[in-house]
Amino acid sequence: MSRTSNRRRGREFQAALWLIRHPGSVLAPGAVTASGMELGWSATGGIAGAAALGLLGWYRGHPDTFDRYAAPWLRAWRRRWIRYVGPRWRDIVRACELSMTHRKTGEELFPRLLRVRSASPHVETLFVKLVKGQHLRHFEAKLPELTEALKAERVAVERVKPMVIALIVQRSEPFTEVIDAPEMPETVNEVDFTDIYAGEDEYGNEFRLGPLGQHVFVAGATGAGKNSIPASLLRGMAPALRDGLVRLWICDPKQMEFAMLAPIAHRYATATEDCAELVGEYVADMQATQRELSARGDRKITVCRETPLNVLIADEMGALLAYGDGASARELRKSLALVGSQGRATGHSMLGLVQEPTKDTVPVRELFTVRVCLRVTSASHVDMTLGEGARLRGALADEIPNVPETAGIGYVVRQRTRTPLRVRSAYVSDAEITELVDFVRGTTRLRAVS
Repeated sequence: MSRTSNRRRGREFQAALWLIRHPGSVLAPGAVTASGMELGWSATGGIAGAAALGLLGWYRGHPDTFDRYAAPWLRAWRRRWIRYVGPRWRDIVRACELSMTHRKTGEELFPRLLRVRSASPHVETLFVKLVKGQHLRHFEAKLPELTEALKAERVAVERVKPMVIALIVQRSEPFTEVIDAPEMPETVNEVDFTDIYAGEDEYGNEFRLGPLGQHVFVAGATGAGKNSIPASLLRGMAPALRDGLVRLWICDPKQMEFAMLAPIAHRYATATEDCAELVGEYVADMQATQRELSARGDRKITVCRETPLNVLIADEMGALLAYGDGASARELRKSLALVGSQGRATGHSMLGLVQEPTKDTVPVRELFTVRVCLRVTSASHVDMTLGEGARLRGALADEIPNVPETAGIGYVVRQRTRTPLRVRSAYVSDAEITELVDFVRGTTRLRAVS
């Protein structure tokens, strides 16, 4: 019968195993030594200097390719061997009580840092192999301690595969500048209704949303920048709005930002009872499309003039569903629930915006397929918006400073891993909304883009 030994592995074998796991630590010094012995140290120094000059020339001469290919690798290598070299990593893990002790040998066991990736100067990803007996939840429970121990702004965690997790470490604020509003396409052929630019994520990639087949829910306190998300999507669909492939329905109890879109809306309403009537017509249109698809034997629409994409923007959902007239609010809740559960296949999408995302305020919030949480006033609002445990996994939307410079910054949840991703929506000004309205109405042409 097999039996676990109570003796530790010899240190010479531990060292050999470390060298196998880190071949660069052997090959790089070995290559330099071999070059010095074979070619001479002067020649070796010349080669190293030429390589450094070439790298500097690349850095100065072509920033786009350098930042895309070389910078992430160099940054990750530097951070791996300065911030996370063996003893430092072990001290961090030990201080956060994430090490374990072998019950027989008494040996202290540490989660092993497999590699470091740094796609952005502001964010790095640590791939960690767990010790047997550990789980993702152990790290979730220690994220506040890890954040302080790593001297980071934020730490999030996700499962990569069995026994391997990834720690997403945000070192600094990735969004220090306002993101310009998206340019409007000239033709419908340039519009992909499932993939429209809405901003950027913390890795410098594009943050994109698709109203076709999705319902988008945006929660955020006053001044958090909620309105820029639907405005960005509308600019991305401008030619389709102009050509009748998209119909816009707006419930706007606040009568502020979205009032500017009234001239291009198929239907526009402000009072709660009028909004209830509007959404009732929206449901009737959805059901008519369902009957048409059923008669043709189709399962979903193809966007065209006969079956356009219908987009319902419901601003201030709290005013519509919780604070308004009782009968109208009940009718709205019923109608929006029908849209949320049945509208995706027929091209009837909702964009809901709310300040207080509680279940009492927005009882239909679970029917939204994509959710964005901007700055909120309560920690509980994060999980109410993004799902249970989102804040524990790193979506600290309640800690975003309440200053104008942070408008549009928030979190979404990755669909595959359920890990929070920090994003910033593009800023759409009143002038750019006016430009959109004029373009859809055919009274102006787009600016030339250099």
